[in-house]
Parts: sequence; C-alpha cells; structure tokens
Amino acid sequence: MHVPPLDDHGHNCCFSLRRFFTSNSPSPCIANQTCSTSDVVNRSVKRLDSDVKDIIVCLTILEPQCLLTTLSPRQQAGYDDIPISFESCCDFSSPTTHTSDPPPTYFGSPPRFVAKYDFMTTIVTTIDTIDSALRSLSLSIHDHPELMFEEHHAHDVLADFMESHGFVVTRHYLGLQTAWRAEFTHGKGGRTIGVNSEMDALPLIGHACGHNLIAVSGVGIAIAIKSALLAHNVAGKVVLLGTPGEEGGGGKITLLERGGYNGMHACLMCHPSAGSLNSLSTGSCLAMQPIDVEFFGHSAHAGNAPWEGANALDAAFLAYSNISVLRQQIKPDHRVTGIIQGCKGGANVIPDYAQMHWILRAPDRDQLHRLRERVEACFKGAVIASGCRLKVAAGKPYHELRQNGVLGRYFSQTMSSCFGMDAQQDPFGASTDFGNVSYDMPSLHPAFAIPTQPRGGNHTPAFAVSARSIEAHQVCMTLTKGLAWTGFLVLADDTFYAEVKDEYERTLGALGAR
Repeated sequence: MHVPPLDDHGHNCCFSLRRFFTSNSPSPCIANQTCSTSDVVNRSVKRLDSDVKDIIVCLTILEPQCLLTTLSPRQQAGYDDIPISFESCCDFSSPTTHTSDPPPTYFGSPPRFVAKYDFMTTIVTTIDTIDSALRSLSLSIHDHPELMFEEHHAHDVLADFMESHGFVVTRHYLGLQTAWRAEFTHGKGGRTIGVNSEMDALPLIGHACGHNLIAVSGVGIAIAIKSALLAHNVAGKVVLLGTPGEEGGGGKITLLERGGYNGMHACLMCHPSAGSLNSLSTGSCLAMQPIDVEFFGHSAHAGNAPWEGANALDAAFLAYSNISVLRQQIKPDHRVTGIIQGCKGGANVIPDYAQMHWILRAPDRDQLHRLRERVEACFKGAVIASGCRLKVAAGKPYHELRQNGVLGRYFSQTMSSCFGMDAQQDPFGASTDFGNVSYDMPSLHPAFAIPTQPRGGNHTPAFAVSARSIEAHQVCMTLTKGLAWTGFLVLADDTFYAEVKDEYERTLGALGAR
C-alpha cells in the first residue's frame, strides 16, 4: 500500500483511532471539502460515556484534509462540531467491522490523563529521522557479540553515539568497565525518566536474545524524549543507562546497589521475543536465582584402589538425579535447570572435583526462597551419599518483574490504537534483572514479538538470525515510539505521574503485607 509522505522528511505518522469514537453518520468525511491543517490540529474531543469519563484527547491530524461529518442536533449540542468518528489514511490494525461499541479496554478503565498528540508527532519524527543510524548501530552490535561484562565494542559505539547527539556521557560507569550513562537535562526542576540499553550476547549463539535491539531502542527512546523536551519546553531529565551482564550477571542489580538509578521517577525498556506477529505483552516474568555448586572428593586409582577415593563426579550426578526427581513435586510454574561442568581428568582416576551451575525460577521472590531450600537439600543428600564436601555460592537473585499498571495501560492502549498492535498481559517464563529495578521505582518492560522461524524462539541460533532482520528492527522502532511517548508523559503530565506513583506505592504496600 502506498502512503504519500506527510512532511518534508517523507515521514508518515498515521494513527488508527477509529475505535476511539462512535458516530451515527455513514461517512467520516464529506467529499471535496478542504481546509488547512491548523483547522483540525489539536481539536479537543471530550467523551462522557459511562465507561470512559473525563478523558480529553487532543488530536494532531497530519494530513491537510477536512474531517467533517454530519451531526444530529443532539451531537451538535454535545460536541460542538467536532468529528466524532475518525479513520486515518492508513490502518495498522487487523480488519474489523465498524460498530457502535465502545473501544476495547485492555487493562480495566483507562487512566485520566491528557494525551497530547503534538508531542507524539515530535517523537515519531525524531525516531524516523535517526532510524537508519539506529539500524546501523544495531547491526554493529549484533555482528560483534560480546559476553556479559565484556561488551567493550558495544560500550564504545553506544557511548559515542549518545555523545554525538548532545548527551553528557559517563563511560565505565560506577566501576563497571562496560557500563555507561548518558543524560540530558532541559530547564530547571522537573522529573527524571530512566531508560535501559542492554548489550550482552550469549555463549556460542551470539545475540540470540536480541539485545542489539534493546540497545538501540533505549537510544531511540532517550533521543526522542530529548527532542520533545526541547520542542515543547518541558523541564526534565532523561537518563539512559548502558547495562551490562543481563544474562546471569545482574548488571542492573550492581548499578542499583551503587546508586546508578538514584533520582529516577520511572524507568523503561523493552525486550524482543517470539510470538504472534504485531503483538506485545506487559505481563510479568519469573524471579530467578543462579547457584554455583562445587563438590570436593578424593582422588584414587580407579582400578587398583577405588575404595580409597571419594567421587566428586558421582556427587554431581546424584545431585542432578535428586533434582530430577524433585521436579515431579514442584509447581508447574517453578523451574530448575542446571549443567555439570568443571570435571577434567582420566577415566582411570577417581574424580576429586566437579562443578555445577543451576538456575532456579519461581513466580515471586518468596516462592523462589522456598524452592531454593528444597534444591539445596538435594545437594546435601548427594554429599551424604558420596562422602564428598560441598560449597554453594548463590549469585544475585533476580526479582519478578512488577509492571506498573498505569504505565502499562497507557502504553498498551496507545500501541493498540495508534499502531494496531495486539496488547496482552501474558506472563513469561524468562527472568530479568530489571525486575529488581521494578521493585525500586515505577517501571515498564514490555516484550514484543519479532518474526521467527518455527522453534526459533529466544536463546536459539535461529533467534539470533531473526534479531538481525529488518522486520525485527521495524517492530522495535514501533515499540520505541510508544515507550518514548510514555516516558515523556511521565515528565510532562503531573496528574499522570501522580497516578503512576500511587499505583507503585499501592502495589509496594501489598507486597509488604504478604
């Protein structure tokens, strides 16, 4: 479908808003009527239906077309010659039949906020302008995969890029060699919005979790919010953190402990996944605990005097078998996965050392603690049976993801209405160190589906290929626009932020009461 360019840069920003309003008229426009763009920009529509109250939507129409409609006397009295039904020049959603039903609600009643589409236009234009540069940046990171805390190439190219766009950049942030911070402040006072860019890849299979997309999404969000702060003269600060070591290293947790998130009023990021095309989810994910286990035995000649030895490898296999049996008695949403490593030697020598790495997951940190106790009992049983010694070292625990309901509602409804995306709240079986951030401040971490091959989801070689595709980049940029809108609203709208904060404090209180 060809859509004509709408501005000097050839950018298109068509918002599919036809489900926002209803009308009894058969057509939203009268043919051959024209008017200037200013006649239809920033018109206010107040809807007073029983399910949606006190919501004012300021429309920025980006085509110089007159959107006239024939109104009944009742409509004229109630809406003052303002279009009640609007269909943009293109529709990103699936074909649907027009009805007079109210718009769908995704997470209960919409919050009371003012959605100013003038700042949306600024953000969309900014991201479209730097789109090709972000694509090149994504490919550069993808083609130089680096493991956790070794993201030196990503650190350098991302820090340089942010500096070239007018941000104050701190490299090697807070003692982490591959962490960095980029910030921009406009005016005095105001709030601070935080954004995260992940960078690390996986052993052997590279960017099979799509962190190259997460990295450039964070960059796009931050630069777009900067443009909106300047264009609309809103006081505030945007801080983008380059967060290393997500794949088991807990880089965000370290930054959180060292004060890297201090002063932020909310924090945002996104993550690619497999799933239905044109879909996103603001569901939670599992809490996670990494554990390293070492068994120490005693070596002996395996043929001449095996009874003199204590077999550390046997201890590891017993522990593995114990946990395999335990899985039958744990809940369906609990996960225990592990590998045996660190056993080197000949078959004619009783192994005196073996190492294992385990990952435990549960829906929340309280359940995770109870699961850990049961798993550690499996290690101790193996020690008793084998006569070995045991050392357990627990890594940084990842908390479950606490999505802020107000941020999630605004983001999901906006993405559904403006881009036709299917917004859900499906939970995830994965984990993220951003969960710890979500305990500390209002947070939003949507996942978005990119085109993948069958059985080619996250942490597979096929997903690494998908994360490099132009289709994945395009979906990522769409999410980036929506998150930038959401982040800017935190800075610009006092009422909206008050609701965000109230929701965070309410859920925090509920957690404390558990």
